[in-house]
Amino acid sequence: MNTRDTLKINEKGHLEIGGADCTTLAKQFGTPLYVFDEAYIRRMMRIYQDTIDREYGGNGLVLYASKAFSCEAIYAIAKQEKIGVDVVSGGELYTAMQAGFPAEKITMHGNNKLPREISYALDCGVGTIVLDEYSEADLLDAEAGKRGMIQNVLIRVNPGVEAHTHAYVQTATPDSKFGFSTQSGAAAEFTKYVLGKCNLRLMGYHCHIGSQIFEKQSFVLAVQKNIAFMAEMKKSLGFETRVLNMGGGFGIWYTDEDAKISVEGYREYLQALLEAVRAGCAAQGLSLPFINIEPGRSIVGEAGITLYTVGAIKEIPGIRKYLAIDGGMFDNPRYALYQSKYTAVLANRACDAPTEIVALAGKCCESGDLIGTQFNLPKANLGDIVAVLSTGAYNYSMASNYNRNFIPAAVLVKDGKAEYIVKPQTYEDLVRNDVIPARLK
Repeated sequence: MNTRDTLKINEKGHLEIGGADCTTLAKQFGTPLYVFDEAYIRRMMRIYQDTIDREYGGNGLVLYASKAFSCEAIYAIAKQEKIGVDVVSGGELYTAMQAGFPAEKITMHGNNKLPREISYALDCGVGTIVLDEYSEADLLDAEAGKRGMIQNVLIRVNPGVEAHTHAYVQTATPDSKFGFSTQSGAAAEFTKYVLGKCNLRLMGYHCHIGSQIFEKQSFVLAVQKNIAFMAEMKKSLGFETRVLNMGGGFGIWYTDEDAKISVEGYREYLQALLEAVRAGCAAQGLSLPFINIEPGRSIVGEAGITLYTVGAIKEIPGIRKYLAIDGGMFDNPRYALYQSKYTAVLANRACDAPTEIVALAGKCCESGDLIGTQFNLPKANLGDIVAVLSTGAYNYSMASNYNRNFIPAAVLVKDGKAEYIVKPQTYEDLVRNDVIPARLK
């Protein structure tokens, strides 16, 4: 099990997170249940921003990547920690605004922003919008003109860095739906195009090379390629980059196949990135740009766990043993999508030695509804509480009501006390937007 200091086994042999006993949480709030450790979230936000402040003269801002986990409470924490956020949809933006987050510290992404999302972003006063398409630049320019305003923008570029991660979460390879290639000339052409817009103020560039990356050199190489392109744009177009957004992608621990990066270890990743920016700009004679980074998974991923209750137990001799849980692909689709691996423990018997390899099967009517097939656990009994670790990122945010199951509630734990940050759904919630036409009544 990962040994970070907010996930422990207490004197009762129970797993606890943030000082709260997981068996007590299961009884109090029911299962399945997402649980988040507030102290860990805050510490990660502070590590990143403090590193920019100390190592880069404060000339930069951390932007929490909303897509990892979006709810009003996470934006309230980010606001208190004085960092920014990035959003990729009107829904994420609306949630941030409902939480009172300052719009000028929001960056909006998306490779196909809808007209209504662009209008809403302008009306909210979003600080920066990242452009990913010609027609988007045209629409944003026109809408900003209608409002008599100048909108700060970045261009998403593709530096062609192939990080060592799952193919579905690599975003800077030559074949990607995101960004303009710096190598083919597409990014240079789009830069020239945006500079010609009357109501857009081009501030610089954004790139994101993928997710769940552990190689520091991937980030360094991406910086080097971006700075070479920045120097080219200064020479050919007279445009000097004022903002460079290097995205996110820092990896986290899911199983012992992954590196165990300490909280302080993430500082080293960012230090390497910032040093590459300084060295590259000095070599190219460029002014240091304002830096943005967009960590999401590394802020909330290991801060979250999911609690389940064991139901049916089915063993197929010589093939597999299934532990059926009261959740499944509707609260965690990542195994079905990516064959993502996780670590699990029996929260109510966390000191018991593992004795068998089992699959955790969900309750959906799908043969592929699994959380995984290689969990090493003690022999489980009906009613045992299973904790799946490192589920804080891309679990709630990708959850659905498939089979009309409930999306689980989420609680935030601080100093051993838990409160709802996402309330439980009800059957009424499931049919709230259903309509029966008169002709069917």
